[in-house]
Amino acid sequence: MITAMHIRNFKSWADTGEMRLAPITGLFGANSSGKTSILQFLLLLKQTVDIKDRQRVLHLGDERSLINLGSFHNILHRHQLERSLDFELRWQPQGALLSGPLARPALRETKAAIPADEISFSATIRAIRAGELDVMQVERFTYRFRERVLGVAPGYRLVAEGYPNREVMEATSNLPAPDRFYGFPREVDTRYGKTGDFEDFSSEFERLFDRLYYLGPLREYPHRSYLWTGAVPGDVGARGEGAIPALIAARTRNGSMDSAVAPVVRPVEQCVAEWLKRLGLISDFTLQSVTPSAREYEVKVRQTGESAEVLITDVGFGVSQVLPVLVLCYYAPEGSILLLEQPEIHLHPAVQAGLADVFAEVVKERRIQIILESHSEHLLRRLQRRVAEEKLRPEQVALYFTTIGNGASRLERLQLDSFGNITNWPQDFFGDEMGELVAMSEAEMRRKQAGKAAQPA
Repeated sequence: MITAMHIRNFKSWADTGEMRLAPITGLFGANSSGKTSILQFLLLLKQTVDIKDRQRVLHLGDERSLINLGSFHNILHRHQLERSLDFELRWQPQGALLSGPLARPALRETKAAIPADEISFSATIRAIRAGELDVMQVERFTYRFRERVLGVAPGYRLVAEGYPNREVMEATSNLPAPDRFYGFPREVDTRYGKTGDFEDFSSEFERLFDRLYYLGPLREYPHRSYLWTGAVPGDVGARGEGAIPALIAARTRNGSMDSAVAPVVRPVEQCVAEWLKRLGLISDFTLQSVTPSAREYEVKVRQTGESAEVLITDVGFGVSQVLPVLVLCYYAPEGSILLLEQPEIHLHPAVQAGLADVFAEVVKERRIQIILESHSEHLLRRLQRRVAEEKLRPEQVALYFTTIGNGASRLERLQLDSFGNITNWPQDFFGDEMGELVAMSEAEMRRKQAGKAAQPA
C-alpha cells in the first residue's frame, strides 16, 4: 500500500505537500483543479517501470501507453525547464522483503523518520541542455528503509548510511547514469552486491508498480459476444475492454496461484454477480459459452426475477459501466493498488453510493488499496456513513479537496472524525446548494407577487 506521496512541479502542482494515503483515498474538487494529475503522476511512474528501455529516465507516453504526457517541458509546472521534478513516495513492502536481506540489522541507527515497516523513495529529475535538445537527467535519488539509506547524489556518487563499508561506498563517484530514475547502475551492484541492497531496493520499487492497476473514466461499450483466445489478461484494461475476458479467464483458471488471477474465497464471477444484484442493477448475471469449443461467450442478464433474459447490450448503460469496476476489484491480485477515475460515471445516485460499500469490502477482504478521483457526493456520503456506523475506521479513509488559483493547484485534507463528520467542509464543495434553494425561493416569491399585482382589484 502507498502510504504517502509528495510531488513538486508536476503540471498544475507547484507543491502538493505531503499526502497521507489510506486504504480508500478519495480526490474531490472542481474540473481541471489537479485531481487527475495526481493519478497521472502514478501512471507515469508505472509506465516507466514497465518499459524495457532502462536508459529512458521517464516514459512520457505514446499512443499505446496508459497516458501520453508529451514532453518533459509539458509536465513541468508552468512549463519552466529551469524547475526540477521532485517527488517522494512511501509504501509498505510485501511480506517477503521484511524477512529477506533488507531485514537484517543495520550497522547503526540513522535519523530516518519513517515507520519501520515502510520504504521511502525520493528523486529529483531535471532537464539539461544537450546540443539543441533538452534531455531528462536524474540528479539524485534515495531509498530509506529502517536504519538504511542508500542512493545516488549529484555528481553520480553513492550515498549510504547503516552499512559497514559506508566510507568506501560513499567515495564512489562519477558513476554511470542510473537505470531509469530509480535503479542503481549495474557497476555498483557488481562492486558492492554482497554488502549493499541495490537490487533489493529497485526490485521492491518495481514490485510496487507491478501491482498497480488503472481504470479510466471512458469505458468501452459492451459487445454482443466475446471471442476468448485463451490468454489471461493482466487486468481489465484502461477502458474496461478486458473485463469479460478477465471473467472468462478467472472461471477457467479457478483463480489458481500460477495465473494472473488472485485466489479468492468466492469466484470472481460470483462476486461480480452478487454486487450487480445488491446494487439494484439486475436480478441475474450469466456468462455462458455459445460454441462447443468454449471460445465464444455471451453475457446475459435478467433485470428482474420475472423479466426475460437478454444480452448485456440490451439493457441500460449503467451495467456495462460499473462492470469493469467490479471485475477489477475482484480480479486484481490481493494487495493490489487500484487507480479509478470517476468510477461513478453514468450511474444512478444509489449505485454511486453503493460503490463505497464495494470498496470497503475489497479493502477488508482482499487488502486492496483504492485511490479514486470522483465528483460523486453520494459516494462520499456513503463513506462518511460507514465511518459513523464503525464499518470503516477514520484512518482507513483519506479524503482530499483540490482547488486551483493563480495557475497552481492546492490540496486540502478533509478532516474526518469518528462519527463520519467532515469538520472542515470546503465552501461550495459540491456546488452552492443553499444558494440554489434561496434563489429558487426568491423567484417563487417574485412570481407570486407579480401574479397578485396582475389580478383585478
